[in-house]
Amino acid sequence: MLVNLKHCKTTYYAGIRGTGYYVPDRIVTNKELEQYVNTTDEWIQQKIGIKERRVAADNEATSDLAYKASLMAIEDAGIEPQDIDLIILNCVCPDNRDPATACMVQAKLGAFNAAAFDVNAGSCPGTVYVLNIASNFITSGACKNVLVIGADVFTSIIDWQDRVTSCFFGDGAGAVILSRSAKPGLQGYTLYADGRGYEAIIVPQGGSKVRAENISINTGLRDGATCLDMDGKAVWDFATKVFPESIRQVADDAGIKVEDIDLVIPHQANVNIIKEGMKRLGLPFEKAFVNLDRYGNTASASVFIALAEAARQERLSPRSTVAMVAFGGGLAWASAIVQWNDRADFMD
Repeated sequence: MLVNLKHCKTTYYAGIRGTGYYVPDRIVTNKELEQYVNTTDEWIQQKIGIKERRVAADNEATSDLAYKASLMAIEDAGIEPQDIDLIILNCVCPDNRDPATACMVQAKLGAFNAAAFDVNAGSCPGTVYVLNIASNFITSGACKNVLVIGADVFTSIIDWQDRVTSCFFGDGAGAVILSRSAKPGLQGYTLYADGRGYEAIIVPQGGSKVRAENISINTGLRDGATCLDMDGKAVWDFATKVFPESIRQVADDAGIKVEDIDLVIPHQANVNIIKEGMKRLGLPFEKAFVNLDRYGNTASASVFIALAEAARQERLSPRSTVAMVAFGGGLAWASAIVQWNDRADFMD
């Protein structure tokens, strides 16, 4: 990707041109989880709203899931891999520590005109973070088409004997093609973080602070420091606050009344967080798209999977007003207001 900003004198609009998603074949039901952890199907459905989740096969890496979601998004957008200028992937479970998983996706797609990099904006808020980052490459004139991906094999960092985390998460990937548009698509966004709460959602081991060699070999691969640790109450208090506040702010900044939002695509963390957030917004629960009952919390992929399914279920039509909101590790959160574009809006 070669960019000379001296020639980027026009401000462009960024719109969502295509969406895609992929979830692994293996289904793990709540009943199966009862074999590993002290829980019940009834408790999980009541407290979280999940019936089952998808788990990647041993030979499926994050790039494999991301590649399949990207193929669907590219086909949906009606473009070719060589039309992509940039690939941005958010994940916390990359294929390798180095290089960027986005580069592996680029190679699998054959999208060799595209630059590629990873972002770790926390697991769950990352999808909306990277969408907003990508929009700046479009509106500046630097790119025409950006492939934005949220993907994770999140169960690779889950202790299946820990009820606080094992009941929540699943694996998956979601992808969006963000393209140059003649009419406004992305209306506005927010990006926030409060690092004072970073320990509420954390994988302690694996970075420079707690290195792998400091973990006792006798503890095995499922030592607590290698797995996700989550403070459920802290996350609940945080999420139920920032969910409605963030949507109210981004709607106000975009000059849109909350009641005029046609569909809310929230991070699929917990159905009761979604219910509480919609209640505080004064919106009916039916205006929220929910699929965590089938997939669980797919972390980085959550919002894009929900967006792709909503589009295929015809919950979105040209000029629909869509609010997206995500929250999680960091603690970080982000939101966006999108007016759904018509196919004729995009500029080739």
